[in-house]
Amino acid sequence: MNIDRMVMAFAGIVILVGTALGYTMHPYWLAVPAFVGANLLQAAFTGFCPLAKILRALGLKPGSAFP
Repeated sequence: MNIDRMVMAFAGIVILVGTALGYTMHPYWLAVPAFVGANLLQAAFTGFCPLAKILRALGLKPGSAFP
């Protein structure tokens, strides 16, 4: 799996888990998916993604998300 797909999968999992926790535990958990969404939005405009930097350091290869 390349970095692009790993970032999307991780973001999707965190958003789903944060939403489920917000629904079942406490509404403050909804800050988690809001943070992920804000980070995705800023990454779209700036090209900087902290998770992508970490994954690259771990040795994953960059790729095209939608060939």
